[in-house]
Amino acid sequence: MTAILIDTNVLVYAYDRSAPQKQRQALAVLDRLAMTGSGRLSMQVLVEFCSSAMRKLSAPLRPEQVAERIALLAEVYPVLPVTVPVVQEALRGVREHRFNFWDAQIWAVALLDRITVVLSEDFTPGAEIEGVRFINPFADDFQPEIWGL
Repeated sequence: MTAILIDTNVLVYAYDRSAPQKQRQALAVLDRLAMTGSGRLSMQVLVEFCSSAMRKLSAPLRPEQVAERIALLAEVYPVLPVTVPVVQEALRGVREHRFNFWDAQIWAVALLDRITVVLSEDFTPGAEIEGVRFINPFADDFQPEIWGL
């Protein structure tokens, strides 16, 4: 089973009623990852989700609703820490690969935890950086079966 790191945008779209097609896709992807046991989250993603869910959604969630969602997500998906080595590797990603720092942390968690696929719409689709491949689950050509979903 291939572990797959889930980026913040997938979680946010699961609650975004203003983008119904992306919401359906995000929910389907999250369900499949939960069923296969292959989904992973980083602590950074959970923190970003908290912030986005309370301010960026068309119908923002209240803090207690976000707390419930975070507890559920942490039950379903293993949560990987952001450690000093992750931050150091992220800084290398900024220098060598020109990532912005927050994207570099996502990449660094995947790299250090030997996760070969990141699901996100924020990276160049299909790009592979040091063995970590970025797949946009909202792209028209997304094929979940290829990634074990």
